[in-house]
Amino acid sequence: MSKTKKPIVVGIGEILWDMLPTGKKAGGAPINFVYHACQMGAIGYAVSAVGNDADGDEILYELEKNNINHLITRVNHPTGKVLVHLQNGIPTYDIVEGVAWDFIPLHEDAKKLVQQADAVCFGTLASRNENSRQTIINLLQEAPADAIKFFDINLRSHYYSPELIRQFLHLANVFKINDDEMKIIRDIFDLSGTDKQICEQLIKQYQLKYLIFTAGEKYSIIYSPTEYSYLDTPKVKVADTVGAGDAFSGAFVYDILTGKTMVEAHKDAVKISAYVCTKEGAWPQYTPEMKG
Repeated sequence: MSKTKKPIVVGIGEILWDMLPTGKKAGGAPINFVYHACQMGAIGYAVSAVGNDADGDEILYELEKNNINHLITRVNHPTGKVLVHLQNGIPTYDIVEGVAWDFIPLHEDAKKLVQQADAVCFGTLASRNENSRQTIINLLQEAPADAIKFFDINLRSHYYSPELIRQFLHLANVFKINDDEMKIIRDIFDLSGTDKQICEQLIKQYQLKYLIFTAGEKYSIIYSPTEYSYLDTPKVKVADTVGAGDAFSGAFVYDILTGKTMVEAHKDAVKISAYVCTKEGAWPQYTPEMKG
């Protein structure tokens, strides 16, 4: 794409209230991705569903307040909530089932949007229900051949299967996984070797442009078919880590779409992710220097 054109990024999947000890904050991994790409300068769209309830009204207000475009359908299920428990800033999640984002409908407007997208982000969580899973798969098939199809595996509770992960890897060209998720992938796919060997194997097997491997407060590595980039994680005073991985994703994709190298994009992604760790919730406001 042209470096002068603002990239269009789309996040498809869960939109919800993170119920933090300090109060509720809007979130959901694909929507967090869109928020952070928008903060960097992209035109972002959230595709999801909320309920016909006050929580749905409030979450739409939050999207509009933060200048996030959206195709959010109102459905006859409650707006999603996740109970977030923090220990030393590290979250664990209790995810409410049978909520609006389990029932994301397939609309023609969403198809037309994805057909124009430079990047589409998705994960396993919103595909725990057949309704949303089919919508996500159908929309991914509408994306341009050269668009980034960003699969953030985002394993939560029991909401995934080997079959779903394989299907999404075939649909993706960028894959993001953390060190805890790698342990699960090793077990369910019976993989052996070092993390690096497995990452290189996945790139080759699924013809990925990039594979992003994150190890929390330790380091992150980005692989391509021909090179890799390793960076230590900066030491910061952590408020919470909610949304930090999504910030990494949004910054990396924005940089790649606007012409930066993989190494440059990795540096920005690490910087933005560390900044988000110093703030509460997934949607902190960026300072001007964060976008540089």
